[in-house]
Amino acid sequence: MDKKILVAFDDSENAMRAVEFIEKFFTSDSKVTLFNVIEDTVALCEMNSPELTPYFKSQQSSFCILEDKKKNLVGSALKKAREKLIDAGFKAKNVNIKTKSKKKGVARDIVKEAQSGYNAIVMGRRGLSGIKDFILGSISQKVFNLVKDISVLIVN
Repeated sequence: MDKKILVAFDDSENAMRAVEFIEKFFTSDSKVTLFNVIEDTVALCEMNSPELTPYFKSQQSSFCILEDKKKNLVGSALKKAREKLIDAGFKAKNVNIKTKSKKKGVARDIVKEAQSGYNAIVMGRRGLSGIKDFILGSISQKVFNLVKDISVLIVN
């Protein structure tokens, strides 16, 4: 039976540690998908409403430029993680990158993807937004609590 592993990935150090964990503890014939949920900021960047505060309107283009840079950073990190696995002996055809725009929430979107035939979810303990995670709960904690019948490995 093929092992299908979903790696919930952002451009954090913890996400890369999850990839390193896979390198060490999974066999190289496993199928790995590096999965990123993209925050949907397009609507915000295109918004032109009189209700917007003058400050936001004056900073809107700067915000959108930062979002584009963030997407580029994540894209580069995904490619680096893929190459790392291939260099470790995983077959290129078995290491895929998949991104989806956020629909219901990052954790729920990860779980929904995992339910499409994966045996395990591997993710870092915390991503990039430590303060937000502390207040609202971490994505890894939410995935762990939401998922049924799929193993979850949280790498520290």
